[in-house]
Amino acid sequence: MFRSLKSDFAIIKERDPAARGFWEIILCYPGFQAISIHRISHKLWKYNLPILPRLLSHFTRFLTGVEIHPGAKIGRGVFIDHGMGVVIGETSEIGDRCLLYQGVTLGGTGKESGKRHPTLEANVVVGAGAKVLGGIHIGTNTRIGAGSVVVKNVEKNSTVVGIPGRVVHQSGVKINPLAHSALPDAEGNVIKNLMDRIDHLENHIMGLQELIEKNSINKRNKEIFISESQNLRDKEIIDFIGSSEEETL
Repeated sequence: MFRSLKSDFAIIKERDPAARGFWEIILCYPGFQAISIHRISHKLWKYNLPILPRLLSHFTRFLTGVEIHPGAKIGRGVFIDHGMGVVIGETSEIGDRCLLYQGVTLGGTGKESGKRHPTLEANVVVGAGAKVLGGIHIGTNTRIGAGSVVVKNVEKNSTVVGIPGRVVHQSGVKINPLAHSALPDAEGNVIKNLMDRIDHLENHIMGLQELIEKNSINKRNKEIFISESQNLRDKEIIDFIGSSEEETL
């Protein structure tokens, strides 16, 4: 257990530039405190003590804002950053060097018995407010974007964004686990592609209209009405996905 605590301390020094000293981490990091107390309650849970592990877990929740069931299995070097609102269910398994931000839930999806909470392999990063639900498996080196809801298995070396979570593979690209701004904007990319396609089709229709008028194919009805189009310059679109100028800054 002491080796695990040493790893938990070291990972905070490595990943948090605000961590300045030993006593600051011990006294002022609720994530470290929650995991440290959990390791004790988990030992007691394995000895089948009836209520003491749950009381210790409840005290940890009151002290740190992090709720970890004493039955959850947590590896070495796990860092819960800030921690407030984190919930980790009974059958959850968290691998070595995982990083969880505030508001993360590793929860179940029903009243089924057995393995009903997720398994996170090593080096998984779960962004703020993300929900990982059910007895699913999250592969090594996976990154889950803030606010995402994941309900299906995810292969290793993937990035998951959205509700429900969608997988974006990033083969061969190594990204800093703290770089949330590097997450892809899947919805924005789809909308941009659709708007580009609409602009292309409308330009094609206008070309056909000019060709018809030029050759007097349709003399009775020369005007073909096309409603005012939306494109990437429209305010509503820019407000939702941002302008191309912002992306280049």
